[in-house]
Amino acid sequence: MMLSRMAEALYWMARYLERADNAARLLEINLLHLVETEETSGIETQWKPYLDISGSEALFHQLYGNAAIAKESVVSFLTQEKSNPNSMLNILQGARENARVVRDCITKEMWESMNHLWLWASDRLKTPLSPDRAPSFCRTLRHETAGFDGLTASTMMQGEAYSFYRMGLFMERGDMTTRILDVKYYILLPDVSKVGSALDYYQWMALLKSLSGFEAFRRLHPAGLRPADVAEFVILCPEFPRSLRFCIERIGNALSHVNNIPPVSATQQACQKLKDALDRHTAESIFQQGLHEYLAEMLKLLAQLNKALQAQYFEAHLGERLAILD
Repeated sequence: MMLSRMAEALYWMARYLERADNAARLLEINLLHLVETEETSGIETQWKPYLDISGSEALFHQLYGNAAIAKESVVSFLTQEKSNPNSMLNILQGARENARVVRDCITKEMWESMNHLWLWASDRLKTPLSPDRAPSFCRTLRHETAGFDGLTASTMMQGEAYSFYRMGLFMERGDMTTRILDVKYYILLPDVSKVGSALDYYQWMALLKSLSGFEAFRRLHPAGLRPADVAEFVILCPEFPRSLRFCIERIGNALSHVNNIPPVSATQQACQKLKDALDRHTAESIFQQGLHEYLAEMLKLLAQLNKALQAQYFEAHLGERLAILD
């Protein structure tokens, strides 16, 4: 059985890297693919959802005042603002610090890749990152995080340590997928007159591209982009790597390979509740219940699973470790 401290560091290393990838993905799509939204609805409408997804709108206004949201200030806030715990700079630093804690558990290739990513990003973010340069930065960051995940899958022993890494990755991915769909759908078309318009199509396309799912969705649904089809694809599709179902199934698989967690544990029960919430619904029943209400329930269940995992494994042996140190 591995130390709780090591398991937690692996879990959060993966979560931070996945969070950095998601942040870069969203920022890049917003800068490159939402020009029509900016022209139609204004800059503030374009960027406010991004701040909502990251849960940092209040902090943004605290740092930059209550003036209208500007593209340059949002880019700076999301990429290099040291006071923002979810800025890419702070997220990547958190990933590297957790990797340093588990250097004995990860491979040399993983550590070198992590170090290279941190040195590259911190160097690029020493000076202000303009909106013109941000897409290139985000694209490189996405490629680097994908490379790290590939190295992990191909060089790390596929045991208990790897399972905690996988749980962190898919916990973060599932949480972010749910938040993106919830926030985007809630604000996507406040004006029903735009349904079926070019802007309507462009917005749903941007949502899918922010999840790297546009091409896969079009293969399944070549005729168009119906909101119900998008929601079904993002929530229930078992083959799409960023769907909520895919993430929860991978969390369950990883959890089954962790030692000393009995089948009736609080963690297993929390994971089963998430699976049940997926299995008892179709896209139609989700919309009948209310998409926002359903996604809020899934976010709550994901938080409960994270809390159960924290309590059962990461904190379970804290007193024992302290006793050893004494």
